[in-house]
Amino acid sequence: MRRALLVIDVQNEYFSGQLPIEYPPVAVSLPNITRAMDAARVAEIPVVVVQHDAPEQSPIFAQGSEGWKLHPEVARRQASHQINKAYASVFTDTDLDKWIAANSIDTLTVVGYMTHNCNASTIFEAAHKGLTVEFLADAGGSPSYENAAGKASAEEIHRVFSTVFHSSFAAVANTDEWIAAVRDGRALERDNIYQSYQRTRK
Repeated sequence: MRRALLVIDVQNEYFSGQLPIEYPPVAVSLPNITRAMDAARVAEIPVVVVQHDAPEQSPIFAQGSEGWKLHPEVARRQASHQINKAYASVFTDTDLDKWIAANSIDTLTVVGYMTHNCNASTIFEAAHKGLTVEFLADAGGSPSYENAAGKASAEEIHRVFSTVFHSSFAAVANTDEWIAAVRDGRALERDNIYQSYQRTRK
């Protein structure tokens, strides 16, 4: 097993900008993100830091704006590789595929924001590419949404996506569990669709 830690879009926009993360609160998720980064460094697991770019006229993530900048706690930590992206999935129009191949990575651990958007897009695509995927649920998060299709709280969005990930696409764990697995040199186990459904019938 050759892990890489993928730190997605931990940018000021989610903390002091126009798109604040609500659940889990950033007071929980940010320390877990940095703990995972520190544990990865100790374990010699490569860390890939990702930053989302939007046009200068965008209300969020406008390149060069304060909201676009990486959170200082992430920016001050050393990364093995840095990626700037313009789409939700970290794979789209970036060199992530080539970097994974060049570094013989077979397992991606995902932390950062947002659970249901960039994390989800990346997790689904990584799973479809045959990679083993892990998601640290206490090191990610979501805001609430309301639009013509309905309304969902941040907790609902984060919980539902985490449940779906664990049913097939990624092993979902907390940061303590992941650090222990890294220390022991073992993989985290995901569930499956059939058993996830069967438990609802008991």
